[in-house]
Amino acid sequence: MTVKERDVMGGLLKGLKVIEAFSAERPRLSISEAAEITDLDRATTRRCLLTLSESGYADYDGKFFTLTPRVLRLGTGCLAAMPLPRIVQPVLDRLSQEIGESTSVSILDETEIVYVARAAQRRVMSIALMPGSRLPAYCTSMGRVLLAALDPAEARRLFEASSLEKRTERTVTDIDALMAVLATVRNDGYAIIDQEVEIGLRSIAVPLRNARQQVVAALNVGLSVGVEPPSVLVERYLPALGKVSRELASMLS
Repeated sequence: MTVKERDVMGGLLKGLKVIEAFSAERPRLSISEAAEITDLDRATTRRCLLTLSESGYADYDGKFFTLTPRVLRLGTGCLAAMPLPRIVQPVLDRLSQEIGESTSVSILDETEIVYVARAAQRRVMSIALMPGSRLPAYCTSMGRVLLAALDPAEARRLFEASSLEKRTERTVTDIDALMAVLATVRNDGYAIIDQEVEIGLRSIAVPLRNARQQVVAALNVGLSVGVEPPSVLVERYLPALGKVSRELASMLS
């Protein structure tokens, strides 16, 4: 369905852009910082932020704005309406108990992955991950699985649109190198990340396909780095991930 331009609320679009400017790395923003991130003029950004503050979606201390828990209503309402979390959560809980490690399912949202379900055995990252959490797609195992399922031209476009930050000394940020990684992921059917998101963290991910064999999400196991090489993750966790992936295929639309 094509929407006519006159039917689009420009103010709402700008307000949503301002909300999306906040992240785990940027929890507090000044008006100038938010304007720079959103590419909106300072006056528009100021009105958006003050409106969020007035409606209880943000706190303002006179210089910095921070989002309040009320903004979670937007995300949790969306997640509650999606069938995917309800389908995968029981299976995820069972898998996590069986292997004794934290497991997650995410979907791709442009340049980021969004967690839609999680079963945590222990905390493996410095930030707390939960449904609704976001991480960059380019340097995460689930992100690479999801990007590998796209047409290569679309994957390259998303890399070009990403802030390819070198989060650790191991993070791959060269686009051609990332495209080669995706080719390997596509061939292998899984992705392994070894301390590219955060030092001390490894993960292995596989795609989740629906009954039509379309990739609709990704499933991973995340754990702390041990003395074994990363290749051990394939032997230790890939069979269980593959079993769950096959089990969910007939349940996902």
